[in-house]
Amino acid sequence: MEDFLNWLIAVAQDVGLKLLASILVFIVGRIIIKAVVKGLRNSKSAQKMEATVSHFLFNFINIVLYVILVVTIIGIMGVPMASVVAAIASAGVAIGLALQGALSNFAGGIMILLFHPFHVGDFIEAAGYSGTVKDIDIFYTVLHTPDNKVVTIPNGSVMGSAVTNYSINGTRRVDFVFGVAYGSDVEKVKKILLEEAAKHEMVLKDPAPFCRLSTQNASSLDFTLRVWVEKDNYWQVNFDIMEAVTNRFVAEGIEIPFNQIDVHMKQD
Repeated sequence: MEDFLNWLIAVAQDVGLKLLASILVFIVGRIIIKAVVKGLRNSKSAQKMEATVSHFLFNFINIVLYVILVVTIIGIMGVPMASVVAAIASAGVAIGLALQGALSNFAGGIMILLFHPFHVGDFIEAAGYSGTVKDIDIFYTVLHTPDNKVVTIPNGSVMGSAVTNYSINGTRRVDFVFGVAYGSDVEKVKKILLEEAAKHEMVLKDPAPFCRLSTQNASSLDFTLRVWVEKDNYWQVNFDIMEAVTNRFVAEGIEIPFNQIDVHMKQD
């Protein structure tokens, strides 16, 4: 009985010392981690980073440092590291299988942060949605659509589809197609379209507006008009020229056709 008590006391002392050391290491380690992360956040290099990049980077550093701290404490407690590594590997496989979609979104977020296909404030089209980018998180990208909807798109879907960024360049081309009736004067129609384009103060002179007969449809002659504008003026110019050309066609007697079928009667 005395031997058992001596063994129990020795074990308690050993465990107690290890537990005390682990608590001290945890407290000191936590203080150090907070100081390191805070110092990195306040560094000049961090101030130059985009908010999304810095937010992800420092969260990632924080997690890695805490993982190192936990592994250190486990080692102090005397748990064999081989068992710890095996347990972490098994847990990683299980979590990976359970969170395949989340990992795909995480990888998509990393790619967005690395390659910068768009930034906060850009107007983009991705995964079947279009809108202004309001937030880029690690797992999701948030868009505000022109009709004031908020769309949250998984980053895996964003990077798995074509992304059109309408804001990356300073200018955009506005393409119009106007149909007129067969028999209309081609040169007169071209002149009207180019005059209406030249009248608009937001239409750029260089590149110059372009207009040509593009298609002979079943019921109309289709003319293509292309003008260049500053990106912020795209929709204003689009609506203004559509209205101006329609009014001008009416004033000039240019017929705007509708779908029709000609029926020829043959008599015996």
